[in-house]
Amino acid sequence: MNIQFNPEDFKCKRPFHVEPTNIVSVNDDMQRVSDEASAMNKRIHYYSRLTSPADRALIAPDHVLPAPDEIYVYSPLGTAFKIDSCTDGYGKNSSIVTIFMIWNTMMGTSILSIPWGIKQAGFTSGIILILLMGILTLYCCYRVVQSRKMIPLIDTSNWEFPDVCKHYFGSFGQWSSLLFSMVSLVGAMVVYWVLMSNFLFNTGKFIYNFVHDINVTDIVPGTNGSNRVICPSAASSHPPQNRSVMFSSGNYTGFELFEEWWNKSQTVPFYLIAVLLPLLNLKSPSFFAKFNVLGTVSVVYLVFLVTVKAAHLGIHLEYNWFTENEFFVPEFRILFPQLTGVLTLAFFIHNCVITLLQNNRNQENNVRDLSIAYFLVGLTYLYVGVIIFASFPSPPLSKECIEQNFLDNFPSDDIMSFVARIFLLFQMMTVYPLLGYLARVQLLRQFFGNPYPSVFHVLVLNIAVVGAGVAMARFYPNIGGIIRYSGATCGLAFVFMYPSLIYVISLHRAGQLTWPALIIHVFIILLGLANLIAQFLL
Repeated sequence: MNIQFNPEDFKCKRPFHVEPTNIVSVNDDMQRVSDEASAMNKRIHYYSRLTSPADRALIAPDHVLPAPDEIYVYSPLGTAFKIDSCTDGYGKNSSIVTIFMIWNTMMGTSILSIPWGIKQAGFTSGIILILLMGILTLYCCYRVVQSRKMIPLIDTSNWEFPDVCKHYFGSFGQWSSLLFSMVSLVGAMVVYWVLMSNFLFNTGKFIYNFVHDINVTDIVPGTNGSNRVICPSAASSHPPQNRSVMFSSGNYTGFELFEEWWNKSQTVPFYLIAVLLPLLNLKSPSFFAKFNVLGTVSVVYLVFLVTVKAAHLGIHLEYNWFTENEFFVPEFRILFPQLTGVLTLAFFIHNCVITLLQNNRNQENNVRDLSIAYFLVGLTYLYVGVIIFASFPSPPLSKECIEQNFLDNFPSDDIMSFVARIFLLFQMMTVYPLLGYLARVQLLRQFFGNPYPSVFHVLVLNIAVVGAGVAMARFYPNIGGIIRYSGATCGLAFVFMYPSLIYVISLHRAGQLTWPALIIHVFIILLGLANLIAQFLL
C-alpha cells in the first residue's frame, strides 16, 4: 500500500515517531525510524504546542521538517506506511479502489444473519428495512465525513471522528466514543469466536467422517437428496451438534469418543484458546493484515454458494400479509427491530470512514464514492438475504427453520458449505488478532499512554476478551442476538446520536439552524434510541 501526497502538503503535516515494530512496507522489508527522525518528531510537537492549531504564525519551519522519505502515515491497523512519491491529491487510490475498500471493510459476519433477520421481520418488510436502513446509515455516514469541515479556524485535516466528538463534547465525548468503540470491537470479537467455534466444529466433523469413511446424518428434520437442507432448531430435544446416527460399519466406540471430545459448545470453544490467545499478545499484527483479501474471497464465494443452492432448490414463496401458517411467515412481523439491530452493525463503518476516504485521489468524489459503496453493500445483503429466504424449501420445512447463521441450515457433510466454512474460519482467525490489537491500542493507550505497557497488562486484557468469547460460545451461541445487541448499542452513538448532534450544534453556532433540520435530526436520534430499547423487549 503506497500513500502519496502533494509536495506542497509536507509543510502542514505533523510527522510523528512510531515504534519500529509497527512499521511495514510494501516490499515486506522492515523499516526503521532513525534517531534523527525521532528527534525531529519532538521538535515538531514542540512547535505545535507553542500556539493554537489555528494560528500558523509559529508553524514549524522547513528545516525542521523531515525529508519526504522519512515521513510516515499511521493507519488504523497500527502500521506505518512510508510515503514513496508525490502526485497531486490526497492519495493515490482511484474511486474504484476506494469504493472497493469501503465495500470490503463493511462486509462482515452480519451477512450470515441477514436471511434470519428477513425471516424475523417478514419478507416484504425485511426488504423495505434493508433499503431504509441503508439510506439512513448512509446519510449519517455522510454527516460524519462532513463533520470536520464544519469546525472553523482549526486545522482538522488529521482528525478522526473521535477527535471531532472530543472537540464538541469534551472529555465526555472522548470517553463515550471510546466506550462505544470498544463495544463494537469486543462485540465483533465475540461474534467471531462463536462463528469460529461453529466452523471449526463442522470442519473437524467433516474431516473425521471422511478420513474414517463414516456416513453420518444428524437427527434433525430435513429434505432428502443431494442438496439437503436441515432444520436444527426443530430438534430442540436433540441438539444437532452431536446427536448422530452411523449408517456404515466402523469403530462405533471411537466415534462416540470423538463426539464427546469434539462438542460445538462444550469443548471446541476452548480449543481455540491455544491458537488465538498467543496471537493476541503479539506487539504488531502487520503480518495478519496481509490476509485481508480473504474477506473478499469469502464474500464472493458465499454469493456463489447462495446462487448455486438457489438454482437447485428453486423458489418457495407464499404471501401471507399478516397471518402465519405452518410453512410460511407473515410479510410484516412485530419482530422487525431484530433485523434493524443486525443492519445497524451490517452498515456500520462510521468510526473509520474518514480514514478510508482520506486516501481517495479525488476528494471531491468522496460523497459519490461513499454512496456507490453503500449501494453495493446493500445490494449484496439484499441478494444473499432474499435468495436464501426465497429458496428455502417450504414445504416440507418451515421458513421459521432459517438459522441465525444460514450455513447451519446445510449439514456438515455438504461439500460447498464445508469449503465456505474453511474460507471463513481462516479469514476470521487472521482478522481476530487485528481486532484485538485495535481494542488494545484504544483502551490501553487511553489509560496508560502506551498500547503495550507490559506483557501482564496485555495478557489480562486479552484473557478478559477471550473469556467473553468462550462464555458466549458456551452459553449463548446466537450470533444474530449478539450482532443486534452490539450493533444497536454502538450504532446509537456513532451512527445516530453523535453525527446528528454535531451537525445541529455546528448549525446553531453558525446561526443557520432551522426547525426542520432540528426536528429531522432529533427524530434520527430517537430512532436510534428506539432501536436499542426494542432489542431488549423483543
